[in-house]
Amino acid sequence: MERFAHLGLAPADILLPNCNLSKWSVIACDQFTAQPDYWRRVEERVGDSPSSLRLILPEARLHGDNETAGAERIHAAMQRYLEQNLFYACPDSMVCVERAVSGGVRHGLVCRIDLEEYDYHPGCRALIRATERTVLERIPPRVKVRRGAPLELPHTMILVDDGARPLFSRLTARREQMEKLYGFSLMEGGGRIDGWRVDAETMKGLAEDLAFLRRDTEMLFAVGDGNHSLAAAKAIYEEEKARRPREEWLSLPSRWALAEVVSLNDTGVQFLPIHRIVFGVDGEALLAELQAALPDREDGASKNASIQWLCRGRCGTLNVALPDDVLPVEWLQESLDQYVARHGGSMDYIHDPGAVEELSLQTRAIGFLLPPFPRAALFPYVKRRGALPRKTFSIGCSRDKRYYLEARALF
Repeated sequence: MERFAHLGLAPADILLPNCNLSKWSVIACDQFTAQPDYWRRVEERVGDSPSSLRLILPEARLHGDNETAGAERIHAAMQRYLEQNLFYACPDSMVCVERAVSGGVRHGLVCRIDLEEYDYHPGCRALIRATERTVLERIPPRVKVRRGAPLELPHTMILVDDGARPLFSRLTARREQMEKLYGFSLMEGGGRIDGWRVDAETMKGLAEDLAFLRRDTEMLFAVGDGNHSLAAAKAIYEEEKARRPREEWLSLPSRWALAEVVSLNDTGVQFLPIHRIVFGVDGEALLAELQAALPDREDGASKNASIQWLCRGRCGTLNVALPDDVLPVEWLQESLDQYVARHGGSMDYIHDPGAVEELSLQTRAIGFLLPPFPRAALFPYVKRRGALPRKTFSIGCSRDKRYYLEARALF
């Protein structure tokens, strides 16, 4: 533990379920929110078997499920699984993960994240920062699930820019010396996942690598997925800090959150743009307003960006002149927010370009396809300007998101 002091992460007492892991592991709760059939298939596959499905509240059900009752059911299921001795412990551990995804193989490191080093507020100088603006209204439902829960299961993925000293080459080189913990196929096309318990020698080397990386930066980690869950954990930790003397903060279970760290430079990590569609508006009128407001070179622009629009079977391109440090999604998001505020309508965020094309055929709708997000721009942007606009990029497609597997006690 001491060797990881002030590095933002540490080994954890990790719990693994002793059951059918293919039925246990389900995808992150914030995926397939508009596809209830996906979650119905998961329910049917799981049946009465032990499953992390009983320990989460899928966002697809938030509108029809009482959040308080849902949290109570989750806490009761967690307690039941503990009483049934469903888990076995891997004390003071990290797990080296290999996951087959649509982009190839993604490598990860499951460990605990120090919430004292994490902040999502604009302008913060924290070691661990949010990459996208946090929607405060999305935090309370997650707080309800976490507050009083005996366990946590993570779907958070944390990015590290380890280009100067690659972390995961050390892990893959030592894999044969590690204890194999699991290996199985994930449900619903989630690919295969394998995990090994990191040995003591490799763990020592990881601490040295992280200390080297931290020497040259004040921001070592960026939250790639699951920022609102991490923000909920932070809220509970701050509540407990306020009731305890400073010397007890380090030992608080709430100070930590289990997560998976992945390299920004991993070839299996895909950065995909998230597209926009606006419903309930006159698409032609919205488009005309956007075209009239297009910036030009005289406004200090130094590059051109192309955003494709689709409306009732027609399509075209908005050529936007922007300064080098402004992303196309920034200009578009701000413009659409202002239009909806003045004229009404609603906005949705879509990963699949084909879905945008189909939805834009509706009478009162218009879609926008954004260019790919340059991963090399992520850390410099967040360091210089703070969090990106909401829904700027996605780490892979929906099926590539993290599945719940490991757990940690919160008592």
